[in-house]
Parts: sequence; C-alpha cells; structure tokens
Amino acid sequence: MNLFKKINRNYVIAFSLGCLFFLLAFSLADADKHKALFTESYKVKTPYLPSTILFAGEVMPATQQDIKERMDREIMATVFWQSNTMMLLKRSAKYFPIIEPILKEYGIPEDFKYLCVAESGLSNVTSPAGAKGFWQLMEGTSKPYGLEMTDYVDERYNLEKATRTACLYFKESYSAFNNWTLTAASYNRGQNGVTRDLASQGVKSFYDLHMNEETSRYIFRIVSYKLIFENPELYGLYLRPEDYYKIPATKIQTEDSTIGSLSDYAKANGTNYKMLKILNPWLRDKTLPNKTRKQYQIILPAE
Repeated sequence: MNLFKKINRNYVIAFSLGCLFFLLAFSLADADKHKALFTESYKVKTPYLPSTILFAGEVMPATQQDIKERMDREIMATVFWQSNTMMLLKRSAKYFPIIEPILKEYGIPEDFKYLCVAESGLSNVTSPAGAKGFWQLMEGTSKPYGLEMTDYVDERYNLEKATRTACLYFKESYSAFNNWTLTAASYNRGQNGVTRDLASQGVKSFYDLHMNEETSRYIFRIVSYKLIFENPELYGLYLRPEDYYKIPATKIQTEDSTIGSLSDYAKANGTNYKMLKILNPWLRDKTLPNKTRKQYQIILPAE
C-alpha cells in the first residue's frame, strides 16, 4: 500500500512538472510571437534634430557634444509626453493669433511665442512663487509696466496686456544683451542674474554659461517646442484642422462704471457668468468696483 502511494505521488509530481514545462514553453513561444508582431509596427526612435537649429535667427551650436545632449534631452521629453504636447498644439491655434501680432508690433522675433508655451502651457496658471497668467508675470516685474493688480482686477491674466508687458521686458533685455538667446534666458533667470553669470564666468554666449538647471534647460525646452510645432508630423503627431482649438466669435464692450454683479451683467448681455469669466479671466471677483471710472474692455460672446 505504501509502495502504491509512493508511485502515485511520483506520478503526480512528474505530471505536474510536465505541465509546468509545457506552459512555460507555450508562454515563451507566445511571447516571441507577440514580440515579432509588436515590433513590426511599434518602434521607438530618437527624435529628429536638424543639422542647423535656429532660435530667433541665432544659431545653436548643436555640434558641441554637451549642447547636442541637452537639446536631445528636451526634444525627447517633449515628443514622448504625447498627451501634453498634443494638447499644447491644439491650444496654439487658439492663442498664437493673439500673441503673434503683438510680438511683431514690438519688433520681437516670433519664436518668443514659445516662451509662453514653456512658461504656462498656454494657460492662466499661478506658480508657487506667485507668478501669474500665460506669461507668468511676477507682481514686482509687472508694476513698472503699468498693469493693474487688485483684488478685483489682475491684468496679468489679460493675454493681450500681459503679452505687451512681456514684449517691453524683452526689448529692455535685448538693449542690455544685444542677443535674443540671452534675452530669452533672462526671462527665466532675470536680467541681473544673467549679467552676473556672464561677468563672473567671463563668457558672452548663453551656450558657454554654467547655470542653474532650470535656466540651463529653458532655451532647449523652448526650441523643442518650436521644432515640433513647426512640423508635428515629423515627430509622429498628426492633427486634422478640426482638431485645433479655435477662438470663439466675440465682441468688445467698454464699461466705465461699477458693475455690482458680474453674474447679472453677463445675463443682461446675453451670456452667463461662466462664459464671462472664461473670456475675461482678469476679472478676479464677482463684482467690478470702478470709482475712478476707468474704461475696461470686456469681451463678450458675439451672439
């Protein structure tokens, strides 16, 4: 009886091992089949970098190994974060038509619109340091340029006025550096910071500077947006014309008196509080006191 039990137990063990080896062999064969099918259509490749890369008409020395690596890092980070990059592309069609003419008016290279992408993702966001709006303007930076910032109105959230303020900053920086790449870097590092870095390190080019990581990556992140936005399909991003967001039809209404209830004001003008706030994010409260009878340009839906 004991011998029979022993033989039976050995048979069960042998059978189990046989099944295990069969399943393992089947699994490996299935994995090989899946690998062959998967790699036929899915291949991750290094994103394309042109032999000559320009920012604001200035040549990036991309043949230098460290410059090439830094550019490569940012283009990969941007290309392979597909959901975010696709969203930014969609938003660009809505907001670039507002930004581009203002840059041109002030004589700022069009490539500077990509600073706005890097700063805020084309959104009215607030940073932990208190920078606000599409251009991430700090209160101290904005005051000398005349932006209104109160509990009721914050013009850093007004895209047109914030873009004009950014342009004034760019012009001031360019007069100091006579170089657009350093001008762009100073928007992140500050004019004084860039001036100190250049002086202490005895160099003249952004690409020769050793800087903090944020500013060191800043220019390359901007250029990566430029490369991708100018030729999205080259980087595997395909959008139809209808995929891009559009500016809604609007009209402008001038108001020079107090508005006691923005909700009531919206209803009286054929819209609602939500749309009023979407179109005028610089309105920061539910009312608009106006003792000085200042003229405000309020955007309303056209219909």
